[in-house]
Formats: sequence, structure tokens, C-alpha cells
Amino acid sequence: MQKSLLPAGGPHRLPLSILGVPFDPVTTVEAIQIMERMIASRRAHYVVTPNVDFVVQAQADVELRRILFDADLVLCDGTPLVWASRLLGAALPERVAGADVVPQLIQVAAEKGYRLFLLGAAPESAQRAVENLRRDLPVLRIAGHYSPPFRPLLEMDHAEIVARVREAQPDILLVSFGCPKQEKWMAMNYRALNVPVCMGVGATIDFLAGQVRRAPAWMQRSGTEWLFRLAQEPRRLFRRYARDFGVFGWRMLVQWTALGPERCSPSQTGLDLHLPIDPHWRRLALPMELDATVAGESDGILQQIMESGTHCLVDGSRVRRVDSPGLGLLVRLAKLLRRSGKQMVLVAPARALRRALKLLRLQDFFLTAPNLPAAIRLLDSCANETAVPVALRTALSGNVLVWRGEITAGNSRNVWLATEQQFSRARKSDWVIDLSRVRHLDSSGVEIMQRVERLADECGARVSFVQAAASVRNTLRRARAERFLRQRPPPHRREVRQNVGLILPRHA
Repeated sequence: MQKSLLPAGGPHRLPLSILGVPFDPVTTVEAIQIMERMIASRRAHYVVTPNVDFVVQAQADVELRRILFDADLVLCDGTPLVWASRLLGAALPERVAGADVVPQLIQVAAEKGYRLFLLGAAPESAQRAVENLRRDLPVLRIAGHYSPPFRPLLEMDHAEIVARVREAQPDILLVSFGCPKQEKWMAMNYRALNVPVCMGVGATIDFLAGQVRRAPAWMQRSGTEWLFRLAQEPRRLFRRYARDFGVFGWRMLVQWTALGPERCSPSQTGLDLHLPIDPHWRRLALPMELDATVAGESDGILQQIMESGTHCLVDGSRVRRVDSPGLGLLVRLAKLLRRSGKQMVLVAPARALRRALKLLRLQDFFLTAPNLPAAIRLLDSCANETAVPVALRTALSGNVLVWRGEITAGNSRNVWLATEQQFSRARKSDWVIDLSRVRHLDSSGVEIMQRVERLADECGARVSFVQAAASVRNTLRRARAERFLRQRPPPHRREVRQNVGLILPRHA
């Protein structure tokens, strides 16, 4: 079981979801300490540093929202976000800007012999950054740097980039492709890279190169650094800032109105962890008031759940009121379980809880079931989908492959191999790939769809992707792969649709 890398503590240690992005409440010093523990673990991690623009982009981008949700460390790179956290009753300790963390992290790397790799930025900027670092820190071990040709995410040569980084064997990888490209690239590749700390840093490499000046310290402290940047690049940034402040301000008002601290009276009851009745799961009952008080007293119960090494079924039927720190408790539990390969299922969530999750656009990231038997079946279904993400169904007039569960960087290779194997058995047949059972698709999944399309062309066949859920359609649109949504299936589609339902087992 993988333990949380975050420092232990009280309610201030729970992540705070601001418009659905779960920020870890740590200082700059603590963030560097956590990254040192990541390096010591030798496991792959990715770190994100969202600012207001990230948060606004995530409102319309399901994949980016999921990447920020799943990140190993989410740092608050924006003074307006710190202000917002105070309104929500769980103040983040300080702004932890990437441009502040990276120089301190590099200093620690020089002192402790960590290997550093710079990826991205313009070639001349990366080269100058390396020269400056070698001049200022001669003992720093720079494993390498690489600025790949500028291309859309799905047109990049991922294999070449991964090979370069793996050959260099860095402890720290700084990725500078800009948001959301760098976050999506990290999510696609961090497992293959096997770098302990993979961190998206935006324009920080340009800062290290001296090509972009930072605002004076007093502007950074006062939260007016954005004015300095606007003065530097008014054409590029004016419309972005106007949009960001409009969207962020309005949606923060909505979150504060619905989930602000004064909306909940202090809870009189706490979490109720039922005695185990099944070796595969524990049942946790939420109180009527899911608030900061309950969240602050949750460490012991969360520790018991994680030590049990089981799934967790969370009974939300009694919840009548919820605030932002209360949601932070659910986010923390879900992330801890996901990292340990387990599932959390919300059982019969009450209207107040469903409304809060929908408000922050988190409803797609939590498995839900109407009752306990349905939750147990859902756990079995998820296990089945993980073991067999591609199922073959032969209809009366064609071949149907059903993709199931989550198609992400974690299992995209298995999905590709299983799909390729089925195509090889009927090379000139037309195929329908049913996406109705796919809960989540990321850019790695879109890349697999493109490979399947090319394979069908090589075989002289046609392939159609049908019945994509709304979240999958969102990812395809963001990847500019809308053609998959407009494809016409083979003429026998109507008959296929009629027969797929008859032959799919209930647990599929």
C-alpha cells in the first residue's frame, strides 16, 4: 500500500477543492520536502502548479480536470486562489508558485546530487537556462535538456522524447510545454518515464534563462504580479485575463454561496466506520453535516481504511449539508484509495452531496451506486473491466468490440494489443467499436483510436466509434478529433445496436 506523501496534520492538511481542483495545503518549504520524499521513493510522480487560468481551463476540459484531480501534488500558484480559499473556510497557507519552487528545488538538487532534466521551451531558452545554472551552481548534475519540435500533443514523437529522458535517468524532470499541453503530456508519459518528480513549470525555464523578467517582490506578495505580466504581453494576455477573472469570479461566488463555511452549523456527529463484514471492502457512513469539523477529525478513520487494504463503500444517504472542507475529505479518501489500486464508491448519495459534486464538476470522478448490493456489483464490474478492457461481441451482421471502463495511459497499451489482435483475425471486415461503456478517455485513448483507424485503413476495412458518453466527446473535441464523433458506422449499425444489448453480460 502506498501511503500519502503529504505531511500528517489536522483539517488544514485536507485538499481544498476550488472549482473542482483539489489544492494541497502546503508551503513552499513543505512542497520541496514532499518532492524529496518522492525522489527517495524512486516511484514515478507528477506535480502540477495550477493558477487561475488552469482552473478556468479545467471548467471546460474533462481530461485536464481529471489530471489535476489525480496529480500526486497540486500546488497553488495564484494569490487569488489563496484569497478564495479563505472565503471557503480552509485557507491555503501561501501561494506556492512554480517560479519560486523551482529555483529552491534546483538548489536542493545541487546540494544533494539529484539529477535534473529540462524538457521544453525554445531551444535557445533551454540552452541559456542550462548555461546559467552551470555558471551559478557548478556542482549541479544536469542530466540533459531537450526542446522537441513544436507540434500538437497527439502529433509529438512521444517515443523519442521518452527514450531521451529515460536514457538520462534524471531524478527531476521540468516540463515546459504550457498548459494544458504539459499536464496532458505528463499524464500520458510519466509512468513510462519512471522519473520520481515530473513537474509542469510553464514559463519557468524562460525565467531561468533570463529571457522573461518576474515582477518585483512587492507585486508578487500583493497579488498584482498579473499586472506586471499584462504590461509585458498585453496583446496575448488581455483577453485571457478578462475571461479568467469573469469566469473565476462568477463560479467562486456560486461555490461560496453554496458551500461556504457559514452554510453549515458545526456537526454534532462524526464519521462511522462499520465493522468489517466482507474481506474486500469497508463501509463508511457520512454524518448529516459533512463539514470542516468532521474533516478535521478524519485522520484516524482514513488511516484505518488505508491499513485495511480494501475498497471503501461510502454511505452518503444521511448528508444534508456539506461545505468545501467536507468535500476535501472525500477527495482525499478517493485519491488515497486510487493510488493504492482500490476503489471508493458513493452509496445512495443524498441530494445535498450530489449537488455539491455537480457544482464543482466532480461527479464523474466518483463511482456511485443507489444501494449497497449495487455498489458491490459495481466493484465486481470495475475489476472485470480492468482485467478485460476490450470485449468481443459478434452481431448478426458484423463485428463489435466493446471498450470498457477507463481508457487511459495506464491501460492504453493493453487496449491497443487486444484490439489489434481482434482486427488481425478478420482483417477485411468492418468493425464497430462501442464506447458506451467507457467512463473516461484521456489523450492516450485518443491516440489509440487514431492507431485503430490507421490499422483499419491498412486492412482495407472500415471502423466506426459509436455511442460515446459526454465526457468522452469532450476529450475528443479538446483533442481536435471530432471526426470520430461524425463517423458513419457501417450499414448494419442498426442491427448491431439491437444485438449488442442482447449479448452483453450484465456485469460487462
